Amino acid sequence: MTDNSNGNARPPFGAVLCDVDNVVRSFDSARLEALERAAGIAEGTTKKVAFAPGMDLPLLLGEITSQEWAEAVADGLADLVPEPQTAYELARALLESPFHADDEVVALLRRARIRVPLVLVSNAALELESDLDSLGLGDLADHVVNSARVGLAKPDPRIYHLAADLAGTTPDRCLFIDDNEENVAAAKALGMHTVHYREPKDLEQALQPLFT
Repeated sequence: MTDNSNGNARPPFGAVLCDVDNVVRSFDSARLEALERAAGIAEGTTKKVAFAPGMDLPLLLGEITSQEWAEAVADGLADLVPEPQTAYELARALLESPFHADDEVVALLRRARIRVPLVLVSNAALELESDLDSLGLGDLADHVVNSARVGLAKPDPRIYHLAADLAGTTPDRCLFIDDNEENVAAAKALGMHTVHYREPKDLEQALQPLFT
């Protein structure tokens, strides 16, 4: 964390807490969607099964591995496709979807971190940290709060408090960014400043007070 003792005015936020998936990184579903079309099912079917209530929570809490989750997804697809092998291929395609970082978002977060601590708060599998390293983002944040490692997942208030504690501040001094409305609402209920993320412009506008 860069020293902020340069005489600047106190920043409007004591920390930035930011989601990872669909904010910092995005996934390419092209191969998965091609397999779904070939299997005669609607695009998005695999994700609906994979992220149905209760299906992904054990993964996000670190209770099962990504491979075990993929096997459960394949089981959930079994009645929707003609052959078990097809269901497995769809589940693997989802699991192995390529991803990339949003350079504009990364640049904004690096700039914000000059002023205040940055904590990534993600509902993710155990691979999150290695995924960030593969993107060259292992040093992006002061801390990474990965649900699979702490055994807590958004919107559980405890994960927000944990992130604020790691940042060395209180919830009301945090700016929280997430693409999920439920997660944003939970942060707002704790008194956090919030951003429902849709595009980099949303983040840029929220961070602007730090840059002026």
